[in-house]
Amino acid sequence: MNWYCNVAPGHELHGPYHDDEYGFPVRDDRVLFERLCLEIFQAGLSWELILRRRPGLNAAFHDFEIDRVAAYGEEDVARLLNDARIIRNRLKVAAIIDNARRIQVLRAEFGGFAGWLDAHHPQTLTQWVKLFRKTFAFTGPEVVNEFLMSIGLLPGGHSDTCPVQARLAPLRPPWIAARDAGFDFKGEKTK
Repeated sequence: MNWYCNVAPGHELHGPYHDDEYGFPVRDDRVLFERLCLEIFQAGLSWELILRRRPGLNAAFHDFEIDRVAAYGEEDVARLLNDARIIRNRLKVAAIIDNARRIQVLRAEFGGFAGWLDAHHPQTLTQWVKLFRKTFAFTGPEVVNEFLMSIGLLPGGHSDTCPVQARLAPLRPPWIAARDAGFDFKGEKTK
């Protein structure tokens, strides 16, 4: 299998992301929103390009502050589509703004994005994709899979021999707790 763990260590961009962020549990709604946005921007592009553009994306989208992005209007869209620091794709920009508004709606029922994720965990990737497509814009299987692995909800972020996997185990990312409770992420109970 071609693991991120085989290519990321030591790389100027991939290394720090792999070692300190990828697969680690995330509870902060702003960070969750940023991660989802980065995965949306990555669709069809390389992850290295997104990591290179990450500082510019954060600056252009006001550090992915949900309420601020949700309030963007046509002037903001025009500003973003002229900003060379980001991925200037009208559909992706519109999805980011729309998804910020959708997260605002989730607050009423679930207390936020993290609460919504908690309320639906664990699920198989297929179930997650259906739920994300119903709830968010521009969220296909690859976006959903990478997003959920990146925040520790789905397994597969690191190989079993990766030193980061050993650091993650004591943090008990949600996928480990679900696995230990008998969920196999393929729709079958194992215990």
